[in-house]
Amino acid sequence: MTDHKHARSGLLYAFGAYFCWGLFPLYWKPIHQVPALEILSHRIAWSLVFLAGVLLWKRHGDWLPAALRQPRLVAGFALSAALLSVNWFVYIWAVNAGHVIESSLGYFINPLVSVLLGGLVLKERLRPVQKFAIGLATAGVAWLTWSVGALPWIALALAFSFGAYGLLRKMAPLGSLEGLTLETLLMAAPAIGYLLWLESHGSGHFGHDTTLTNTMLAGAGVVTAIPLLLFGAGARRLSLTTLGLMQYIAPTLQFLIGVFLYHEPFAASKLLGFGLIWLALLVFSGEGLYRARQLPQG
Repeated sequence: MTDHKHARSGLLYAFGAYFCWGLFPLYWKPIHQVPALEILSHRIAWSLVFLAGVLLWKRHGDWLPAALRQPRLVAGFALSAALLSVNWFVYIWAVNAGHVIESSLGYFINPLVSVLLGGLVLKERLRPVQKFAIGLATAGVAWLTWSVGALPWIALALAFSFGAYGLLRKMAPLGSLEGLTLETLLMAAPAIGYLLWLESHGSGHFGHDTTLTNTMLAGAGVVTAIPLLLFGAGARRLSLTTLGLMQYIAPTLQFLIGVFLYHEPFAASKLLGFGLIWLALLVFSGEGLYRARQLPQG
């Protein structure tokens, strides 16, 4: 009974995380008048404030001085922080520029990119069905490129930046909260410096815009950290297979928001490309679920 409650709470935590991520377009869109780089800088700065508060509340800051004395560890997290910054910036810019659908595509193909990077970098053996799924997704991207006449660079930038970020975090020695705090700390100096520069030139929005804009910029740290903390709690209670299937909640919500709420154009020619990618995900997830069920139970 305890295990059942443990798993049920894990499902709720994970669902909460993916649901929040799926609704992110609704958060960034109302402040579209603020440049993406400024929003990103506020997101980093206020995330640091929120995470510092969490660490103080948990009395869990003793790991930081030791971590900062390790140059290789700091360099690794500086790289992951750079990838996370790129991912956040591209996503914020894409949503506010009217590319929610293509942004959702990036997170649909992200699991396949992660498997591909695992094979290329970690030399993990790709199973035949995984190779087939990656091939289908590649065909989908190729069709979208040909039909639209341009590479879906937003989707690819989001998928590969987050895939590479996940790869680095997989090899990192720090936990979720500690790692995110160190990354945010490393991003904070340029972010806060940029915000101060904007303020000195009279072009900053915080404190000079509507109350809604000011509140949402300050709240960016909370909406960034809470889903990550929910995800961390869910990941400890659920199998990787269950998490893998649940991760499609976020891009599905983003896709539906782009089509039905923001009425972004979705030509029939795009449907084949998306269909191939969705088929690839179905094959990929189905094979993972089948293998999980074949494993001997504890």
